[in-house]
Amino acid sequence: MLKTILITGANAGLGKESARQLALQSGVKKIYLGCRNKEKAIIAKQELEQITGKHIFEILIIDVSDLDSVKAAVEALPEAVEGLVMNAGGTGGKQFHDTTSDGVTQVVAVNLLGHVALTDELLRTKKLTKVALYAGSEAARGVKEMGMKRPELKTSSIDEFASICNGSFFGKTVTDATLPYGPIKYMAALWMSSASRQHPDIRFITMSPGATTGTEGFNTLSPVKQFVMKSMMKVMLLLGKVHKLEVGAQRFVDGLQNTAYESGIFYASRSGLTGAIGDQGLIFSDLNNQTIQDNANAAIHRFIK
Repeated sequence: MLKTILITGANAGLGKESARQLALQSGVKKIYLGCRNKEKAIIAKQELEQITGKHIFEILIIDVSDLDSVKAAVEALPEAVEGLVMNAGGTGGKQFHDTTSDGVTQVVAVNLLGHVALTDELLRTKKLTKVALYAGSEAARGVKEMGMKRPELKTSSIDEFASICNGSFFGKTVTDATLPYGPIKYMAALWMSSASRQHPDIRFITMSPGATTGTEGFNTLSPVKQFVMKSMMKVMLLLGKVHKLEVGAQRFVDGLQNTAYESGIFYASRSGLTGAIGDQGLIFSDLNNQTIQDNANAAIHRFIK
């Protein structure tokens, strides 16, 4: 049982619910709520304390889309944590395709680059000791029900993965933030598998929460797209095609605490967006290719100074 855990994007949705569930487990002594907005973090902390009856939550200000903020957060972290939940993410806002000062698009910064930098810095400073869990997505291997195709790369080279990071892979006219989302989550799963071989003393788990209602993942889309996506999720919940927030967060908790989930493996729904969990490498074999894994890892690190 892990005693100390850091969760990014912890003030709402899956992050907050994961914090609630973890706080109710015996043995958990401290949960760091990684949040970029202090006011929202304070409210979340108070609500979690009231709901759980536990006073084990501490706020850590971090914006994973800003590498300076990531470094400052690790420096401010007063102790090593045994577990890390990389939950923060989303569609990158209205200017999702704009590039940051680090040379990646906004949607890459918030979903991938910041978490890579965070993990690197925690490991460098010996402030992560047991488990790193990344919030994956079935979109990484394609989901027919959502009209998502698996990433179709020509070479899977370092340069091609770098083009996903800087946005050139998708062209200048891309207007749909869901288009780069799958390839980004694919890269993240590859990075985690590569990192698991570089750091055999840490368990690296990519775990999709599945299609989950009650998250804030669509909140940065346009009002029209938000309405369409959230309405569709409600219908799919009634049809049993998606699940509630508590189920998605439970996947994170299980992946973090249960050592039966093996390091370097990407776990998600075996079919569709909910239901039984399985190794995604059995569905999309490229996920198991070590050369492709290392190429994705190297490409991401081109943008970390």
